[in-house]
Amino acid sequence: MAFVIWSRRSVSSQRIRFVEARTVRVIAVVAVIAMIVAALALGVAIGSTLGTSHAADEQAQAARRSYQLDELGKVSATLTQIEPRVAQLSAQVSELRGFEDRLKATRKSADGPDVHVVPPLPDSEESEPLDGAGGPLLPPHVCDADRVKKDGSAPQRLKRTQSVIDCLNDTLSQLEDDVLLHYASYMSYPGRDPAPGARSGSPYGNRVDPFTRHASFHPGIDLVAPTGTTIVATAGGRVIQSGPHGGYGNAIDIRHSDGIVTRYGHTSKIFVRVGDVVTPGQKIGEVGSTGRSTGPHLHFEVIVDGAQINPKPYLALFRLKPNAQS
Repeated sequence: MAFVIWSRRSVSSQRIRFVEARTVRVIAVVAVIAMIVAALALGVAIGSTLGTSHAADEQAQAARRSYQLDELGKVSATLTQIEPRVAQLSAQVSELRGFEDRLKATRKSADGPDVHVVPPLPDSEESEPLDGAGGPLLPPHVCDADRVKKDGSAPQRLKRTQSVIDCLNDTLSQLEDDVLLHYASYMSYPGRDPAPGARSGSPYGNRVDPFTRHASFHPGIDLVAPTGTTIVATAGGRVIQSGPHGGYGNAIDIRHSDGIVTRYGHTSKIFVRVGDVVTPGQKIGEVGSTGRSTGPHLHFEVIVDGAQINPKPYLALFRLKPNAQS
C-alpha cells in the first residue's frame, strides 16, 4: 500500500506521486528492532550484574559494573527517545495513507461537472532532479539486531548494542526527513472544515441573488452559523488579506501551496493580520454578517490561479471516511 504525496491537474487525469509501501514496513521493522535491542540490553545488564565476583577483584568489578550501568543507562535513554518518534512517524504515515484513500474515494464517486477542480498538491513530477545525482541501484542498509550476540565481554556486547541503536537512530532520522516533506505539503492542502458545526447554505454556482432577485453567480459556498461561531484556517498558509473587502465585508484571504488561496467572508471578528503564518485548524475569525449579507454565515471560496472554483471537492476530501468508497 502506498500513500499519496501530491497530485497534479484534474482528478480524472491527474498524475499522482506515491511513497513506496516499504516505507511503512521499514517503520514496523524499526519498532521491532527497538524492542529487540531493549531486550538484549536488559540481558546485558542482568548478565553483568550476576557475574561471579572474587574478593581480590571486587573493586575492579565494581568499576566495571558502574561503567556498564552507565552505558546501559545511555542505551535506555536512547530507546526512550526513539519510541515516541516511531509512534509519531507511524501516525503521520497513517494520516497520509488515509488521505490517499479519501482521494481515491472522491475520484470514484465524483461524477459531476466539477470533477476537474480537485486541487493539485504542491510540487510536480516535472521537478528538476538534483544536479549530478546517480549511481548504482542498491538495497538500503538494514540495522541488524543479530550483531548483538551473547558471546564476548559485557563491554563488547554493550558496544555492539549501541552500534545497532545508532543505526536505528540514523534510519529513523532519514524516515522522518522523508515523511516531513510530504506531511508539510499535506498540511498546506486546503479542504478541512472552515466552520465546524455550520450547516450548508447557498452552494457554488448560479442562483437567484438574495438582494436583486435576479440570476447571479455565487463564487463560493455559504456555511450558516450564529454570529461568533469560530472560523478556522482550512490549511496552513500565509495571510494576504485581512479586513474590509467590498461586498465580502470583513474578509480573510490565505495563500496556501502552489498558488491556491482560500477566502473567508462576512466575518464579525478577525484574529490574524496580513503576513501572519497560520496552521490548519487555527482560529482566524468569527462568523458574522458584514458586507453584502442577509444574515450571519461564512462565505468560503477557493481560488486557483485567480479563478474562483467550487470548494465542494476540496471539503469532500477531508469529510470522506477512508472506507467510504462507492
